[in-house]
Amino acid sequence: MQKNLIVTSSPHLRSSRTTRSIMMEVCLALAPAGIAGIVLFGWNALAIMITSVLSCVVSEYAFQRINHRKILIGDWSAVVTGLLLAYNIPANAPLWIPLVGGIIAIVLVKQCFGGLGGNFMNPALTARAILFVSWAGIMSNYPATRYMTDAASGATPLVQIAGGQSPNLMDLLLGNCGGVLGETCKIAILLGGIYLIVRGIVDWRIPVFFIGSAFLCYLIQDGFSVAMMEILSGGLLLGAFFMATDYVTCPMSGLGRIIMGIGCGVLLFVIRSYASYVEGCSFAILFMNVMTPLIDRFTAGRLFGEVKKNG
Repeated sequence: MQKNLIVTSSPHLRSSRTTRSIMMEVCLALAPAGIAGIVLFGWNALAIMITSVLSCVVSEYAFQRINHRKILIGDWSAVVTGLLLAYNIPANAPLWIPLVGGIIAIVLVKQCFGGLGGNFMNPALTARAILFVSWAGIMSNYPATRYMTDAASGATPLVQIAGGQSPNLMDLLLGNCGGVLGETCKIAILLGGIYLIVRGIVDWRIPVFFIGSAFLCYLIQDGFSVAMMEILSGGLLLGAFFMATDYVTCPMSGLGRIIMGIGCGVLLFVIRSYASYVEGCSFAILFMNVMTPLIDRFTAGRLFGEVKKNG
């Protein structure tokens, strides 16, 4: 019986998943944190999310149209960037903040470096860092949630810990604390993050070693209680599950991803503990984004199927 054999060059991995399907699942995983943000902070949180997503999508379409490139807004990557950017903005920020942030994330960070797959830093985090440096007053003005007993205080748990206070762990889990729009409700973030790991969308190594290394550092320095509060405060969980795991800006190998996770966790601990800035998650991830090519250089596996050039 005659069979037709097709011989092709490597790689020989095949997957039914497309960029669009992956990004749609990431949006689904981000939905609980977004819903929690609306419940906790009100309808302005929804307005920020819509503005951020529209800014990213329109910016991508306009840039590709002007430069006569293939229009790729249908892959949903701009939607994911818009949601992540919105989640890193205070819920009481004016709408021009996510509008400007979306343009920075897509045009400056993503498209100017070649589009999806070409950027060397996470677009949403880079835009957030630029917004923070440019408009620190707005980006560090965190509103109180609807359910906080002291409505006059939107102090974040990290500020409270730095001041010697002990935030309630249940408030941290439920999100009844100050912070940016999408980082407060840790239960919602954990649900989305676990979903991505179970579905095989993200590699478990980065979030596990990110969270684990940060926890270990705090455990050694401050004990179990403070370590738990630090893990459940700020943007650590959101960053570990949804931003440090970005396909484009994280290492390719398993060992490289372990190194990145540990690097993010240790850097976050150092910035929070010894710098004047009480957060540090965004800058830890961005620093490791820049280190990714170097990590890949020493940890990437051997490539099979290469053809050597003559001479």
